[in-house]
Amino acid sequence: MNIKSTDVLDSDGCEVENLKPDDVATFLMNNPGFFSEHPDVLDCIDLPDRFVAGGVVDFQRYQLQRRDSEINELRTCAQDVIETSRSNMSIQTRTHAAILAMLHANTLQQLYRIVSDDLPVLLDVDVAIVGFEPSDDNNVSVLSEYLRTLPPGTVDAIVGTDQDVHLYREFWDDGIVFGSAAGLVQSAAISRIKPGVAMPNGLIALGARDDTFAPSQGTELFSFLARVVEASVMRLSGAEP
Repeated sequence: MNIKSTDVLDSDGCEVENLKPDDVATFLMNNPGFFSEHPDVLDCIDLPDRFVAGGVVDFQRYQLQRRDSEINELRTCAQDVIETSRSNMSIQTRTHAAILAMLHANTLQQLYRIVSDDLPVLLDVDVAIVGFEPSDDNNVSVLSEYLRTLPPGTVDAIVGTDQDVHLYREFWDDGIVFGSAAGLVQSAAISRIKPGVAMPNGLIALGARDDTFAPSQGTELFSFLARVVEASVMRLSGAEP
């Protein structure tokens, strides 16, 4: 059997000795706690995938490898959760800023202008509109240059009769909802608004040129924003709840 020798310093660090593998093996057998006392040494050596004797599979090493894989997967999941939390916090902050801006409106005209001009910037979307269907009450007027006039039945057709919010990954619009910006919009978030018994059906719609919105997303923040629009219209118009 050919055994390679290794040159190392003796205990005084002066003379060079020839250290054989058998000497190392003997030392380790006589000092079974060596690696427990010096675990950092394990980082510098190669361990076999199998035991030398009998070709037996080293299940402990296999389990360690599997644990490493599981740890990497958990680390990836944790990173995804962190990124999602940051995104949700950003959306929440933007929504709060938009709501505060609308609460400062002193007139309906100012409210509609804030929705049309300020909400796209605050919410990082491309277009935002408020629209109403025709009113049955001749004393109620919702006309404004910042408003969309919707054909009767539009709100139920787009949002649905059994819900108040609908998110579209792909929204096709011939201009009824988003007007001249219809060709720009790919995805949309649309919520019903009903400011009062004398007010007609209305909606607030957010449009984006990419897949910002999708049916699988939560609607709590957008629904709350829509309720603020609804309450603001009611307050500024003097409509009965």
